[in-house]
Amino acid sequence: MKNRRDFLKNAGALTLGGIILPRLTQAEYLFSPAALRPVGIQLYTLFRSMNEDPQGTLKQIAAAGYKEVESAFNTRGGYYGYSAKEFKKVVEDLGMKWRAHHAGGAPRRPRPAPAASTAATQPANPMPANMPPMLNLRDNYQQLVDEATEGGLSYLVCSSTPVSTVDEINKSIEVFQKTGEAAKKAGIGFAYHNHATEFDPVEGGKTPYELILSQTDKDLVKMELDLAWATKAGKDPVELFKGQPGRFPLWHIKDIKSDLKTITEVGNGVVDFKRIFTAAKLAGLKYIFVEQDMAPGVDSIQTSYQNLTKVLA
Repeated sequence: MKNRRDFLKNAGALTLGGIILPRLTQAEYLFSPAALRPVGIQLYTLFRSMNEDPQGTLKQIAAAGYKEVESAFNTRGGYYGYSAKEFKKVVEDLGMKWRAHHAGGAPRRPRPAPAASTAATQPANPMPANMPPMLNLRDNYQQLVDEATEGGLSYLVCSSTPVSTVDEINKSIEVFQKTGEAAKKAGIGFAYHNHATEFDPVEGGKTPYELILSQTDKDLVKMELDLAWATKAGKDPVELFKGQPGRFPLWHIKDIKSDLKTITEVGNGVVDFKRIFTAAKLAGLKYIFVEQDMAPGVDSIQTSYQNLTKVLA
């Protein structure tokens, strides 16, 4: 008969595959070691292929080892051409869970062309000339909450919103509060995803990050911290967690090279993931999503998965 030590040794080899994880209670999951967390992926990472062949791409994602997904905007409309219920089934039939969805805070504005000095480090803009209409939280927050509930999601996330002025920030805060209230009523969470610009001071010297977190209800508006963008802005994620403990249930596991411009595979940049993961309990971490903005292909997500599992181990 195997003794307890043998059992624990064998069990440890299975945790990353998610075999033990479903047996954990919600409380045990929240405060479990990082190694017990399934690795998720933000689907914007494979933006092009998700729009060309969503089901085939999801099969490749599952084969690479990922267990959870976070969806984003797409050129097919809806959820990669599916309804929320249909997309949930596609994901779950592949042995994964659909945990969160990104929606814009306001109608999307055209992305300006990058400056010549940074153009070489930026992916080509894949947007077609006639993008299908996309829902946004300002105008469609209740519909987005309803669809997130229909899809069985844990979180609806604001992917980005105008934050260049105090007026823009105040308008976004109103949207976040309304969305957070609607999400709570529906039994799901709401979070805001940052870029580096949230740490740039605006009129009055405060940053969008400070204003958003200080002027929203901490129980209604959580944060999805993008570790690479925080690093680019010169911020220490662990110190951010200390300032707002328990308010960071989602993380984007993204890496950036030493030039602080080039997004790269997890483990191939300068983000100190191992140190940051030691603060998972302080942050209130629940879900992690690898993201590499429009990665070259499946090889990149395989590299990120392999490197991240070493960190989690």
